[in-house]
Amino acid sequence: MSNRMWGGRFKAGPDAIMEEINASIGYDKRFFREDIAGSIAHANMLAKTAIISEEDRDAIVQGLADLRDEIEHNTFNFSRALEDIHMNIESALSERVGKAAARLHTARSRNDQVATDFRLYVRNTIDLLMEQIGDLQRALVKRAQEEYASVMPGFTHLQTAQPVTLGHHLLAYVEMLSRDYHRFMDARARLNVCPLGAAALAGTSFPIDRDMTAQELGFDRPASNSLDAVSDRDFVIETLSAASICAMHLSRFAEELVIWSTPQFGFVSLSDKFSTGSSIMPQKRNPDAAELIRAKIGRIFGAQVAMTMVMKGLPLTYSKDMQEDKEGAFDAFDTLSLSLAAMTGMVGDMVFDRDKMAAAAGAGFSTATDIADFLVRTLNMPFRNAHHATGAIVALAEKNNCTLEQLTLEQMQSVEPKITKDIFAVLGVENSVQSRTSFGGTAPDNVMAQVNHWQAILGA
Repeated sequence: MSNRMWGGRFKAGPDAIMEEINASIGYDKRFFREDIAGSIAHANMLAKTAIISEEDRDAIVQGLADLRDEIEHNTFNFSRALEDIHMNIESALSERVGKAAARLHTARSRNDQVATDFRLYVRNTIDLLMEQIGDLQRALVKRAQEEYASVMPGFTHLQTAQPVTLGHHLLAYVEMLSRDYHRFMDARARLNVCPLGAAALAGTSFPIDRDMTAQELGFDRPASNSLDAVSDRDFVIETLSAASICAMHLSRFAEELVIWSTPQFGFVSLSDKFSTGSSIMPQKRNPDAAELIRAKIGRIFGAQVAMTMVMKGLPLTYSKDMQEDKEGAFDAFDTLSLSLAAMTGMVGDMVFDRDKMAAAAGAGFSTATDIADFLVRTLNMPFRNAHHATGAIVALAEKNNCTLEQLTLEQMQSVEPKITKDIFAVLGVENSVQSRTSFGGTAPDNVMAQVNHWQAILGA
């Protein structure tokens, strides 16, 4: 049986395989709210411009509202034979309101209809993701306030480099998430133009009011070029790009939590809510939530690459290839949303071992740079010379199997005779972090200033 919505030219129905590859209702049914909102706006505009009667408009709008309620309450039966969400709703509307429904598709096409639906969907998704990013930032700021003076090792090459404060480390992710937030904000601003009224590709001869539909749907303006309006999926790729970068940041933090929660580090303990045990080893506490966040980025990256591959060779305007623009994007956005929620939960209830972190912060001669800085400040020594002298002091401590603080003044003076006892004021991890007062540095006072800054921005 041919699809009666477009089957006038076709005598035979589609082959079962064709129906299988062609149908998108299995995933685009999540567009139903956006599709119905777009149809109501279109019907209102058609009535205002006298293209359809107000009576037909009222019947259409009421019928669409009833359908929305049915779908929301899971009492609507979707049909694969009708291919997609647009045809399913139009067919059901026709059954409910009769001839009036047949007028709804005047001056539009499924091409501008789906482009409008998708923009509305991505816009709503961005709003949700931005809210979740804010939630995670607030959780991190709260923990940074609690740990503003807690000392831990800072790493380069995953080797102990210099002492930092845990609060400073956590706020680094707040900065990353701020960039993510603004990338989504920028993507939202660029996508917020309305394709509705571009019709199939060339516009329409009906006297429609595209500004009216754009305004009713919350867009900034109508899309300016009908060819671009129906064939543009930049807004999906750009949002997936922002999602990929955000997921990468979550993955980096997840990796650190996996490392920090090992017995070898022991910096953090994740709660039972976000850990699992082993089926054979009763002592195990596995950081599964963090590991899954670390892995799920692959799905988000994959969706971005797949979407770019779909679009890279398409001539203007619409091609059926573009039906493949949704499934991966839906999965990517769902995955990022879940990952943000899981990370926010982990941040909220993880427990840090301050003693282990402080002990690790002092390992590996992490305050060596403080000695070099002291030599520059007090002896007016060129930094490269100070660096060389400090290296010799480190070698001396290594030879004596002691920390830098445990060296005697005489031992240090054997390397540089002008060193005074004041050098001991800069040694030790607490002194080290207290001294890093430059803007953006790790000193506890700096951390608290940044906490206050972010609390004002985030309303934390």
